[in-house]
Amino acid sequence: MFAASLSRWTMSYFAAALIFLVLGEIMMVFGYGHPVSALEAPETLALVHVVVLGWLSLLMAGALLQFVPVLVGQALSFPSVALPALLFLIAGNASLTLGFVSLSGAIDLPVMLLPLGAAFSIVGFSVLGFAFAATLWHARPLPLPARFVAVGLAALFGTMLLGGTYAGVLSGLIDAEGAIDLTIDGLSLHASLGLGGWLSFTTMGVSYRLLTMFMLSPDKERTSSRVVFVLGALCLGLLAAAVLLILVGTFGRAPLLALAVASGAAMVAIYAGDILRIYRERRRKVIELNSRASIGAFVSLIAATVLFIALLAAGRLDTGSGAVIYLVTFGWLTGMGLAQLYKIVPFMTWLECYGPALGRMPTPRVQDLVTEASALRWFRLYYLTVALGTLALLIGSAILFRFASFGQLIAVNALVLEFVRTRRLINVPAELRLPDGLVRPGLFLPPIPHGGSHEPRSL
Repeated sequence: MFAASLSRWTMSYFAAALIFLVLGEIMMVFGYGHPVSALEAPETLALVHVVVLGWLSLLMAGALLQFVPVLVGQALSFPSVALPALLFLIAGNASLTLGFVSLSGAIDLPVMLLPLGAAFSIVGFSVLGFAFAATLWHARPLPLPARFVAVGLAALFGTMLLGGTYAGVLSGLIDAEGAIDLTIDGLSLHASLGLGGWLSFTTMGVSYRLLTMFMLSPDKERTSSRVVFVLGALCLGLLAAAVLLILVGTFGRAPLLALAVASGAAMVAIYAGDILRIYRERRRKVIELNSRASIGAFVSLIAATVLFIALLAAGRLDTGSGAVIYLVTFGWLTGMGLAQLYKIVPFMTWLECYGPALGRMPTPRVQDLVTEASALRWFRLYYLTVALGTLALLIGSAILFRFASFGQLIAVNALVLEFVRTRRLINVPAELRLPDGLVRPGLFLPPIPHGGSHEPRSL
């Protein structure tokens, strides 16, 4: 990563994503959405889009702006699309959320906000996805982690098309029979491609590179990692085929989905073995907090997979699917996101502030930008409340779920404060903070060039 360029807008994506996460937590504390409302209720759909599209997708997009060039060793193609894409995505998610709230009857707004929000989101993801795809295309043959990202982008494309179709049907703009069938039967496929493909599969690929880099573990392609890729791509391909079967009205979805579940479960099992090996083979014996906090995310992924299979075997998936989705969203994906932000934010801040002075004057270490002892208690509280929230959903206790969400809101806000302290260099010893005129980075906006290039700065 030292040889890579800094993405100008990654911090802006992270800031917007964290605002949506806090908003989603507040909605859960006040009982907006599931479990107070049904899973398919407009209130729940509004909450889901705030968390999944606002928080997780913006976080992933911002991270890929920085990591796609790192994965392939080439500069990002079309970096100027980052800002307009961010604005389109924020506007799209706000419109979608207001559209679903209006659909619930709580406010009186045009229902056309739904297709408008979907259109904005599709434009935002399309231009950003085009930049990522062009970068990957020029870097062929791709290393294994980059191949995960390529498949994740394909899943994002499928998720967008399904989401746009649903928005058109719910608003009355589209009344084609196939689109209505997709809205009735394909909502779970939309969620699976988004959570399982775009977010989880991409996270898995990037984690192979990040974990080995942060823990100094052997970084080489293994047969097991390639099997994880094949099984995951097979699973996502089967889900996409199920969408086609809905459109043509052909029977046979059940065996297709059963095979997708089997390949997905096997993928998680082998991936867990790979992660365990990376931790065991690390050369850095005392690992940093981001790597320790990530363990909770991996445990959540395994627990969600086991819970899903148990509910499926017991015939209780209809009543327990909310707990599985919650554990994947907040235990696995959000836990991993917060844990890696705890490393990425100080690392990028250090590069931005002290990288140009490296070797010319004494500079602090990356670890001097954070205080792990302070953040550790908030990660513990976060995962404790995720476990409590999952239990609440399984036993159907809305009060307990809101109590868990309140604890989670405290933990998330405390971690956001840690990120702010890192960006403001508050933890750095005063004598090393800004020697010889070094400039403190902006909180979440890049510096404005004075007659220079707008391109990312290479270190």
